[in-house]
Amino acid sequence: MSWARSRLSAIASSSARVCPAQRVAKVCVPAVAYRRGRRNRLSASGRNCAGCGVAVVSEATKALVEGIAAEAERFESPCGDGHLVWHAWGSGPVLVLLHGGYGSWTHWIRNVLPLSRKFRVIAPDLPGLGESATPPEPWTAQGLAAIVVAGIDEIVPRGEELRLAGFSFGGVIGGSVAAQLGDRLRSFTVVGSNGLGLERSPTPLRRVPPDADEVEEFATHRYNLNQLMIADPHKIDELALYLQKTNHARARMRSRRFSRSGALVEALPKVKARLDGIWGERDATAYPHVEERARILRSIQSAARFAVVPGAGHWVQFEAAEPFNALLAEFAAS
Repeated sequence: MSWARSRLSAIASSSARVCPAQRVAKVCVPAVAYRRGRRNRLSASGRNCAGCGVAVVSEATKALVEGIAAEAERFESPCGDGHLVWHAWGSGPVLVLLHGGYGSWTHWIRNVLPLSRKFRVIAPDLPGLGESATPPEPWTAQGLAAIVVAGIDEIVPRGEELRLAGFSFGGVIGGSVAAQLGDRLRSFTVVGSNGLGLERSPTPLRRVPPDADEVEEFATHRYNLNQLMIADPHKIDELALYLQKTNHARARMRSRRFSRSGALVEALPKVKARLDGIWGERDATAYPHVEERARILRSIQSAARFAVVPGAGHWVQFEAAEPFNALLAEFAAS
C-alpha cells in the first residue's frame, strides 16, 4: 500500500449508517469572532491546528495531496486557449467524477483511491478551475459540458461504457454531460447539486480580505467551510482548509449562477442513463428540503435511488467518505 493510500485511510471519516430521504436537522454554525485590527482578526477557535485555526499547512498534508496526484495518470484535452487537465486512477469500468464550484479534482480527495479498487476513476479539473484553462465566453452549461465530453472522447475508447457522478456545480454541468453522452452512459449520480429550480437555503459567506494575513485567511476559509460545505465543525481539518485555500485561489469560473438556474432539471429528462442521488442530511444548500431533491429525481425516473447520509453536510464525499464511497460504488456498479 502506498504512503498516500495508508495516510488517506487513517484520516478518512468514520462511517455512519445511511437512511432514505427524510427531513433534516438544522445546521448549527458556531460564530466566528473577529478582533479589530488587520493582524488580529482571528477565528474563535484560535491558532492551533486542533481548533482548525491553522496558519501554516504541514508538509504531511501537502505530501498527501501530491502523493495521490502522483498515483494518477495525467491527461490533457482542449479547453479554450489551453487545456482541460484530467487525472485517472485504477482500472475497470470507467467512473467519471465532476467536482464542485471553486474546486478541483481534490473535492474527491478521499474517494478516488478507494473507488479505484473497483473502477477506472477519471476526474477533470472543470473549465476555469484548478489547473484547467478558462473556457471561451459565453459560459453555458451546455458549452462547458461539450468541453468535458470532448475530453472524455479523447481519453476513453468510444465503445466503452461510462458512469458519471457530479458534485454540486459538477452535477449541474454533469446533467448536460450526461445528456450529451447519450447511450454511452450507464448511470448518472447527482451529489448535492442545485440547478433544480428549487429555492436554496441562504448561505452567507465571507470574502477573504485582500490585506488578510494567513491566520485570518484560514479563519475565513474555516467559517465558509462550516457555513456551506461541512456540517460538523470538528471535521474541518487541516486537509479541508488546505484544499479550500488552494482551490479558491485558482478559481476563475464563477459558478454560483449555474447553481441558481434550472440547468440541471432541464437536462435530466434528456438523460438516457439511470439517475441516482446522494445528499448529506445536513446539506446547507438543501436544508430543510432534501426530500424535494428526491421527489424531482423520481418524477423523472420513478426507479431513481436516493440516499441521504446522516449528519453529513454539502461536501458529503469528504465529510463522510466511507459511507459515501460504499454508496457510489453500489450505484455505479449495479
